[in-house]
Amino acid sequence: MEQLKKTLRDLMSIDSTTGFFVEMDEYLLAEAKRMGVDAVQLNKGGVRFDLGGEGNPVTIAAHVDAIGLMVRQINADGTLAVIKVGGVHPYYALDWNCRVHARNGKIYTGVVRRKNPSVHLMSASEKETPMDLDTNLVLLLDEDVYSRADVEALGITCGDQVAIETRYQETENGFIKSRYLDDKASAATLLRLAQRVADGEVKLNRKVSLLFTEYEEIGHGGACGIPADTRDLIAVDIGCIGLDHDSSEHKVTIATKDASFPYHTVLTDELVKLCEKNGIPYALDMMVPSYGSDADVSMRAGYDVRHALIGPGVRETHGYERTHEDALRATLALISAIAEA
Repeated sequence: MEQLKKTLRDLMSIDSTTGFFVEMDEYLLAEAKRMGVDAVQLNKGGVRFDLGGEGNPVTIAAHVDAIGLMVRQINADGTLAVIKVGGVHPYYALDWNCRVHARNGKIYTGVVRRKNPSVHLMSASEKETPMDLDTNLVLLLDEDVYSRADVEALGITCGDQVAIETRYQETENGFIKSRYLDDKASAATLLRLAQRVADGEVKLNRKVSLLFTEYEEIGHGGACGIPADTRDLIAVDIGCIGLDHDSSEHKVTIATKDASFPYHTVLTDELVKLCEKNGIPYALDMMVPSYGSDADVSMRAGYDVRHALIGPGVRETHGYERTHEDALRATLALISAIAEA
């Protein structure tokens, strides 16, 4: 678990708003080289590890891109109008610190604020107005800038990527709080599986590939990069905890359906049996009404595979998320069992 958490901290330290993948892919390729694992760089972004093994090929996928923002326009007063990338909701962006990655390679810090910044200067109706990135929220740079020209002099332009701070924390009793547990928590379990295979702790009884995708948050991560002979595609993403749902921070979730369509019934049953055989705590759940995964995308792309979705239970998804070591441990145990099946 300590090694898994170290891997997770490494992933969290890399800004990877969807489309901003170079540093993340470099990290993944370096990890593959360190482990002695064959790896392939996808043209569009993303990395596949080919772990070896023979027969009954399975690809296990997790995404390493994250929701975030982009600079849409520089305002006359030197603030930045920003647009969301993926499912960033304004109420989960207000008052969050950010990093702006300018095209000249410089990184600037800032914070998402109301256009009218002081409660004492707001009308009663303004205080109650919902937050909206298009109308009343801006990105305020931590720089002495007061005009569009001031900002342009820094090298900031339209299209610059903006990463929202993670505020990563681990508690003594095993909870982990951070943005982007979706899906870097899952990606950390895949990297630990690769290391366990490299160290001989997990013996492959089938051909296993690990696919780290970079565009899941905008809907086309799993559209390519899957080996042609793959029989089973298992997306490892988050199990959403909420009202009328059974996912838990202490279990791995096995999804039976999401907003698109049901997952493969026979493969889902096989995953349940693996959990029961190995004593892995799990929850069956439906990820509705607005959830999709890389496995869904593979279906739309026309792959002839059995598809499934599993992942650690996570609270407050696409906000300041929380899970527990138990859920990561259960997820790693299940993907290890899949590799040994």
